[in-house]
Amino acid sequence: MNTPAEYFERLFEGNDDPWAFRQRWYEQRKRDLTLASLPRQRYERAFEPGCANGELSLALAGRCDELLVMDLNARAVELANQRLAEFPAAQAMQGHLPGDWPGGSFDLIVLSEVGYYLAEAAWREVIEQVLRSLSPGGSVLACHWLHPIDGAPQRGRQVHQLLDEGLGLHKAVSHQEADFVLEVWCGVPCAVDLDEPVLEG
Repeated sequence: MNTPAEYFERLFEGNDDPWAFRQRWYEQRKRDLTLASLPRQRYERAFEPGCANGELSLALAGRCDELLVMDLNARAVELANQRLAEFPAAQAMQGHLPGDWPGGSFDLIVLSEVGYYLAEAAWREVIEQVLRSLSPGGSVLACHWLHPIDGAPQRGRQVHQLLDEGLGLHKAVSHQEADFVLEVWCGVPCAVDLDEPVLEG
């Protein structure tokens, strides 16, 4: 059984930042590591389900020509759209996984702190959707907490094991600490893009 919507509604009641994404050094550092792990400087079209209040989304928007983010909770979607207002090509929508996976292809899919809220069967379906919508040469980034979470049917290590088995892609990054694991898979063997445009100072 997936984590029910009421769980997230309780979290966002009277709290626009229930995980303290903006205050905690742990969260800021993890965001920096996430962005630094992306092998390309820019992406054409990216998707981030489970965007929460859009803190990571805002950072991703600066690296993407087009960004679509999604969350189950209406308040989270409202907050994410507020955060993304300065980026016309970035949008937050309400929806749940796996049923509301968007159409089209993406060259970046970010699965951050979302997998353990889904039961194993639903997560396997998400992995299939990732493979169907990932463009050739695209990247998948996943980052998850490793400790137990009340009300979550999976743990982070299981989430990443299923990703590794189900994606069958080339692993470009594997970073694990005591509290979280961060990994990147690519459709083709990938390294840091050395042909990035020269930025004018």
